[in-house]
Amino acid sequence: MSTTHAATEDRSDHAGRSAVRTLLRLWPYVRPVRVRLFTAALVAVVASCTGLVIPLVLKWLVDGPVADRDTRGIWLGALYLLLLGFAEALLFGLRRWLVARPLSRVEADMRADLYRHLQRLPVTFHDRWASGQLLSRGTTDLMLLRMFLAFPLTFLLVNGVTILVGVLIMLVQDWTLGLVILGPAIPVVIMCALFERRYAEVARQAQDQVGDLTTVVEESVLGIRIVKGFGRHRSQARAFRELTRTLRGTELAKARLLAAIWAVIVTLPELAIGAALVLGTIQVADGGLSAGTLVAFLSTALALRWPVDSIGFLLAMSQEAATATERYFEVMDAEPESADAAPAAPAAPAGAGGLRFHGVRFRYPDAPSDAPPVLDRVDLHIRPGETMALVGATGTGKTTLTALIPRLHEVTSGRITLDGEDITAMPRQALRELVAVAFEEPTLFSATVGENVLMGAGDSAGEQELDRALAVAQADFAHALPQGTATQVGEQGLSLSGGQRQRLALARAVVGRPRFLVLDDPLSALDVHTEAAVEAALRRVLAETTALVVAHRPSTVLLADRVALLSGGRIAAVGTHQELLRTNAEYAHLMSGAERAEEAKEAEKAEEAKELEADR
Repeated sequence: MSTTHAATEDRSDHAGRSAVRTLLRLWPYVRPVRVRLFTAALVAVVASCTGLVIPLVLKWLVDGPVADRDTRGIWLGALYLLLLGFAEALLFGLRRWLVARPLSRVEADMRADLYRHLQRLPVTFHDRWASGQLLSRGTTDLMLLRMFLAFPLTFLLVNGVTILVGVLIMLVQDWTLGLVILGPAIPVVIMCALFERRYAEVARQAQDQVGDLTTVVEESVLGIRIVKGFGRHRSQARAFRELTRTLRGTELAKARLLAAIWAVIVTLPELAIGAALVLGTIQVADGGLSAGTLVAFLSTALALRWPVDSIGFLLAMSQEAATATERYFEVMDAEPESADAAPAAPAAPAGAGGLRFHGVRFRYPDAPSDAPPVLDRVDLHIRPGETMALVGATGTGKTTLTALIPRLHEVTSGRITLDGEDITAMPRQALRELVAVAFEEPTLFSATVGENVLMGAGDSAGEQELDRALAVAQADFAHALPQGTATQVGEQGLSLSGGQRQRLALARAVVGRPRFLVLDDPLSALDVHTEAAVEAALRRVLAETTALVVAHRPSTVLLADRVALLSGGRIAAVGTHQELLRTNAEYAHLMSGAERAEEAKEAEKAEEAKELEADR
């Protein structure tokens, strides 16, 4: 899926799905606080109906004390009106107090569930979804849902009850004038139905565009070095302006729709009230209607203006909430990684210890059906305590192969075993405690150096394990940072150099003394001298574990006991470095190119050192 995947794929689904049915999916989150919400709705209904008593008091005042010139009665009526006003205000204040705390809890629960679910979704899901789309679902969409539960949900019910009670009161006062007021009801209902369908489409489009905009902002901030380094700030600004212009156009379309429905909802009832005023005045003049009844009737009609006028934006907010609910559950409905172990695989034959690939095939789930698999019938055995280097040209699937071991991706067919046990028969948590991984692109979090490294160990790991891991990875520079290992490394660790980040990622992989270690070209960002020091320390670690190391340099290959050549998605050859140099032309070609690249890199660094010395 692209960043606007939902806007294209799910619009047809949305057209056939009502907002009510979509919003009902919120019930599991609302159920724990339903008593307070229902109480708040009841209080709001009572408050609103209290306001409808005021016209009846006015009728009594006009036809009684005012007509009789009873000053005491007029003051009594004024007191009644004041008390009714206070009661209405207090009831609405009580409603707001009742909903504030539970709705904060609903939003917090939904956000926590979304975050928890995102952690359990497979890597393939995150590869397809833009991070900005996920961020907008966890922020903007949940804010819309909280606002909907706090206001439109209650007032759609409250205003509906208020309009019904008010109409009944008007019909009781004078049924002919009541029918005049009801005249616009049918065209208003038709317009609301048309508005709801069209507004749902535009609201969905706007919320997807907010997600795209969030993605661009996030990528520009995280990639600010690239943007500045290539002088692309103007083109990025243009791209951002284009997205904001598109979003502005969509928001204006929403505003036009809302203006149109509001014009109908406001104008038609006002015309009906005007007609009722004229007819009522004629009836009063003819003596067929009392002045108090006309005042009560018109006061009731005017009291219903707000409930009727609010229908437009309440429907708009409800549609936006329905869209936000739909977007939220698009993520929540995605299938997470299975936490439980699969049925036990057949017992492995004797001598199958260590790490073993048995006829493994892999194809990305969203790849075309006629595309060849990335890996095809891979058979490879890394013996217990052995280090195997994995070598191959760029794009042959080395990184993909390493990602299958901790089940970041699932094999299409075949199986992988650790000490004879199929990894699909293990709970994921147990598997990932056995296997530690260091990726070529090191990822650090906005935390301290120590917290980033100890993420690779159990909760009981402490300073001793941290110091050992930093020593193995030649990352002792961490102790020289301003606060030592308690120094915050900043977002993605960008306050550190590439080599420093890579060494911390390597320390994180070895800190827990894993039984199986997977290293994806872990030394690519290191200079020659640091690399040699890391390799010397790493040899001691590799001697205690079973390891698969993706290697591009001859110096990294020499860390391994044996080498496997991956070519065309298959293991083409396995042997020692010297054996493959003698017997395999492809391997010899790869290694000769790597050696020349290393020599050029060393020469370049030496030249830079000479220039620096000359400048001094």
